[in-house]
Amino acid sequence: MGLATAKIVGRDHVVVLCDVRQDGLESAAAVLNDLAITPTVVNCDVTDRQAVDRLFKTASGLGSVTSVIHTAGVSPSMGAADYVLRTNALGTVNVNEVFYQTACEGAAIVNVASMAAHLLPQELIPTAHFPLALSDADGFMAAMDTVCSVAPEESRSGLAYGVSKSFVRWYSTAQAERFTNRGLRIVSISPGAVDTEMGRLEEQAGAGAVVTNAAVPRWGTAEEMAELLAFCISAKAGYLTGTDILNDGGVVASMTERARVAALKG
Repeated sequence: MGLATAKIVGRDHVVVLCDVRQDGLESAAAVLNDLAITPTVVNCDVTDRQAVDRLFKTASGLGSVTSVIHTAGVSPSMGAADYVLRTNALGTVNVNEVFYQTACEGAAIVNVASMAAHLLPQELIPTAHFPLALSDADGFMAAMDTVCSVAPEESRSGLAYGVSKSFVRWYSTAQAERFTNRGLRIVSISPGAVDTEMGRLEEQAGAGAVVTNAAVPRWGTAEEMAELLAFCISAKAGYLTGTDILNDGGVVASMTERARVAALKG
């Protein structure tokens, strides 16, 4: 999704690409070069606050930071619960907080949450502990570990994913007023099952397992998500902030309605 978005915004913006995988960076840069877009590439782990500081220092050296599209994240199949939470939640805090300190007035940041954040039962979302992530990362991780420990070992990464993406959704709304006071916009989008390398890891479970429940019963494309991401940071979306946009092909709507009908029949 990040590369697909860079193809759009790179038409009229200077692009800085960030990834923890050097091979991914080089491959993405080659694709953009073929489109006459010359990105600056930075190898960066978003869970490392100092590395994120260096990333933004590099970007600021090229001009004013006017937008960030934060697509870094991992799925349940990619690691243990701690890794999923640290990357998706604390990585979001690091990128957004440095953006808050660095970006120019009128800038916008878009975070990638997930359909999972809309499907996780409210009683499993530890919203009361979420503010800890901004002041006490260790305390936050300890609290999240306690939350995820209620699930069987084989299900903890999945629960951690839903919790971490619920955090991204929460952060992108809870911090909106603070960002607005600096003249900044903050938005999140919640994709459904997207036909990417990472998305296909969940083909037999998670997002992939519910594609048939969608009003549009197919996988979404990276390009469809990219058009929305690019719109959110554009001047056309100047009034858009503090909200999450669900772009899931109707999965949540279909599942919600089916559950309502089933409850009536029961």
